[in-house]
Amino acid sequence: MRFEIIPAIDLKDGRCVRLRQGRAEDATVYSDDPLSMARHWVAEGATRLHVVDLDGAFEGWPVHREVVATIAAGVPVPIQAGGGLRTDEDISSLLAAGVDRVILGTRAVRDLAGLRALVERFGARLVVGIDARGGRVQTAGWREETDVAPWELGRDVAAAGVHTVIYTETGRDGMLQGPAVELIQRVAGGLSCAVIASGGVSSVEDVRRLMALRLPNLAGAIVGKALYEGLTSVRALQAVAEGEGD
Repeated sequence: MRFEIIPAIDLKDGRCVRLRQGRAEDATVYSDDPLSMARHWVAEGATRLHVVDLDGAFEGWPVHREVVATIAAGVPVPIQAGGGLRTDEDISSLLAAGVDRVILGTRAVRDLAGLRALVERFGARLVVGIDARGGRVQTAGWREETDVAPWELGRDVAAAGVHTVIYTETGRDGMLQGPAVELIQRVAGGLSCAVIASGGVSSVEDVRRLMALRLPNLAGAIVGKALYEGLTSVRALQAVAEGEGD
């Protein structure tokens, strides 16, 4: 499968921001116009966008539904979106608004028994986000920690029929410290479904390290702060992913 470099667009108070390790109080604002930011990344070569409603994740309901819908309607590439999706209606409304894939996090962890029914209903358009720190899954906007290991949750959601998992090592998110390669290998290596890595990717060398794992189900990497800070580019990272970079 093609390895995609996926720019992140995190929404807080109607603006495009980046957090350090998911802390709401440690936010850097990069744009007051999320749609323009989305169009910028598409112009830079992005073939998919990752949109997270941070306020929704913290509040437990989709706060930025209209903003997400505007982005979906305003760019020619598929977007995957999540944050605060707790009900079937939340999922359906985002899909109806043009979102290609919706991301469940907290709900998937809290209701594994109901996850299979959701997969049967929404199929490959349902993605599960596994957010973890120190080998423990986090929920509710990364504010609550469980006793579940990410690789264990990965096996459970894959058994429920989930097609794609996004694994985020939250301690690396926004820190520009490189991805948690060993943990990514442990999570993705035990799954047959597609896995997208997130957290810490900041250079072409980071992408090389991910590609060196040679995991056939590693489908991409979500990149945020490194792009916003101009440390690298979508095209440079994608070229390395496709074996064309220096």
